Amino acid sequence: MTSRVPHLLEPYLSLPPEASLVLLTGVLGASTNWLVLRHLYALLKSNPKPSAHLGNGTGIADALRRGTERGGVDEENKKEKKEEEEEGKEDVAVLLVSFLRDFTFWRDGLARLGIDLEAAGRRGKFAYVDGLPAGGLFSGGSAAGAETAGHGQVSRQGWRRTAAALAGPSDIRDTVLASVENLRNPHHAVGPRTPSGDDEGKAGRKVVLVIDGLDFVLAAMDPNSRPGGPPDAAWTAMGVKEVVTELREATHAAIVTLAADDPLIKEQETTLEKQHAWFALSLAHEADAILSLRLLDTGAAQDVSGVIRITNRRDPAQNHEYLYHVGGDGGVRVFERGQ
Repeated sequence: MTSRVPHLLEPYLSLPPEASLVLLTGVLGASTNWLVLRHLYALLKSNPKPSAHLGNGTGIADALRRGTERGGVDEENKKEKKEEEEEGKEDVAVLLVSFLRDFTFWRDGLARLGIDLEAAGRRGKFAYVDGLPAGGLFSGGSAAGAETAGHGQVSRQGWRRTAAALAGPSDIRDTVLASVENLRNPHHAVGPRTPSGDDEGKAGRKVVLVIDGLDFVLAAMDPNSRPGGPPDAAWTAMGVKEVVTELREATHAAIVTLAADDPLIKEQETTLEKQHAWFALSLAHEADAILSLRLLDTGAAQDVSGVIRITNRRDPAQNHEYLYHVGGDGGVRVFERGQ
């Protein structure tokens, strides 16, 4: 079976450090779908470990090395290793917000990697917000904890529909925050998270937010045609950026995907291009790591799908550029140039 996570990418797909922002960018012909699926797989598999390339690691390797240098791992080192392994086990849940692809796409893609999303939802490890315009916003909690609220409906899988026919940035924020709170505290009532003094010292479960296709929100909104009122700055790139900031404050880390095609970033002739460029560049400046996909500069190749460039703000020495190939079965191979 093709490796679920390419070896060269393993260090970058682990649990990000607290308050991290990881930006995934793609272009037409070099989609981030496979990269998002690998991120989800790495986060949802048993006991994800913190990323050593984006922050401090678990220290287990150091303990083993010290034991080897003294001629073996003694009982003290074994105890230390066990304690560090327990510390390395993280109680992590993932909230996926998708504006371009439905739940079936992600469920089937992860099933090929060995992850059952519906089972993860029943365990309270996964929730889903469907931002496809055809259905408004769909907020998903675990099947065991989902409840009907207002005009929402609970299906047998436990996914709850939240009507948002005129959804703007504030509607997206409230829907996502409700799902974050439900994942962090599954026994509490679902509702927008309102930080208070009582919450201090109660870390709860770590929730990693994955937002796919957030730039679609910019394309779908028109600040000059807001229902029932004059132009509203909240319906612009700045408004969406503020929502991202609020969501990052409410979660352990965030992973965001954006389109980075040249016409959207460089030309900046239309309002949409200007808004998109400002939004993408703002997130890029704040990101702790950027994994960008692009096509080969020399054109198409049978055994190469594109180039992945990794930019690490915390440790520039970890910046790399690799080639990758996505097979017909969904398997991905990442390799150095010349291999």
